[in-house]
Amino acid sequence: MTIFADGVLKDRVAFVTGGGTGITGGVARALAEAGANVSLVSRSMEHLEPAAEAINHIRSPSVSEGPTNQDSIAGKAFPVACDVRQPEEVEKAVAATIDHFGKIDIVVNGAAGNFLCKPEELSPNGFGTVVDIDLKGTFNVCRAAFDELKKNRGQILNISATLHYLGTPMQLHVSAAKAGVDALTRNLAVEWGRYGIRVNAIAPGPIEDTEGMQRLVPELVKEKLRKNIPLGRFGRIKDIENAAVFLCSDAASYINGAVIVVDGGHWLAGNRLA
Repeated sequence: MTIFADGVLKDRVAFVTGGGTGITGGVARALAEAGANVSLVSRSMEHLEPAAEAINHIRSPSVSEGPTNQDSIAGKAFPVACDVRQPEEVEKAVAATIDHFGKIDIVVNGAAGNFLCKPEELSPNGFGTVVDIDLKGTFNVCRAAFDELKKNRGQILNISATLHYLGTPMQLHVSAAKAGVDALTRNLAVEWGRYGIRVNAIAPGPIEDTEGMQRLVPELVKEKLRKNIPLGRFGRIKDIENAAVFLCSDAASYINGAVIVVDGGHWLAGNRLA
């Protein structure tokens, strides 16, 4: 069940990288449930096609309450294969989205890479690959979509992290990339605000229903992590979805340059010495 009014993002078009799976897949679906048409962008169509099919079959929770025109509320999805590390591919994906939906109002940068590695064992290629996807990929998409966002006074939502706030073991590469994403968010908010473009970010904490949480966090560590979260639970993808829909809606029309932490207070608790 959504906590937002039906159609709060109706008639918007969102370009969502990493939109086939995980957190950003959930965000894409939430934007569609809120009425936006969504372009799902990833390197492979393998995950995009089923994700698009699922979105295109969304039914309103209010359907059971009586006759409604659901097609006028939920948005539709369009899958586009693209490697965000390649500017030319990004430009083609942006053009394909405009051809299909007519415009772009919202950009969500969620394409990311991650793995555990000690700094002394991290290869230059491994470090560079994560930076290329997370940071350079975010820039490539923002740059390619600029003209369209300027025309529509649109907005950008970047998916960041809290890993770099205190320093997270075995996450040097991702921490560096996400610190760059935060800087990019704030700089673009200042420089593109004059065009009516809002640029914000969400920094998720530990989100339990993700592939990354299952793959990167050993079971023995999870309980210790949970105990360090003031709200006493891990986050869910739904928590990030709700924050994303809010930031993309007119309710957040004066929020610009913010990095919204959605982690139950985890990083603040981690700042304590005892």
